[in-house]
Amino acid sequence: MAGEERRQEILKYIEQSENPVSGQKLAEIFHVSRQVIVQDIALLRAGDREILSTNRGYVCKDEKKAVRIFRVFHTDEQIEEELNIIVDWGGKAADVFVEHKVYGELRAALNISSRMQVRKFLEEIQSGKSRPLTSLTSGHHCHTVYADSEEILDRIQESLKEAGILSA
Repeated sequence: MAGEERRQEILKYIEQSENPVSGQKLAEIFHVSRQVIVQDIALLRAGDREILSTNRGYVCKDEKKAVRIFRVFHTDEQIEEELNIIVDWGGKAADVFVEHKVYGELRAALNISSRMQVRKFLEEIQSGKSRPLTSLTSGHHCHTVYADSEEILDRIQESLKEAGILSA
């Protein structure tokens, strides 16, 4: 398979995947080295393709119509409730970020849009590999949320408020 054809197939594979796709998995699928995949991703990005790198693999930037930042506050035990509210209304939690008093803004990609992804995220946190970013700010944090409409974002906002998670 020629390079340009492979890059288009890589792009198509990432776009159609519901979960982030690791460079190693792409290397296995397309029978090339992981370094070739890294170079292919760089070339796709240079061609104005918005491919994000997350700790779980590559994802294409979502072309949702509406976006809103939600300021929230909750305990670690409420992470599941918070994320499920977002995805149950059809939203996508693109990231989480905090304003640290020393380091400034710290941001991490999430790209969570289903209950299955919520479960996987919680399993990683509960495995003890890491603590939630919110542990740096005693539960205060923000999410960038994408949805197909402002109405969906309004419903997410109201549900977060009803759950006592939305900050003023």
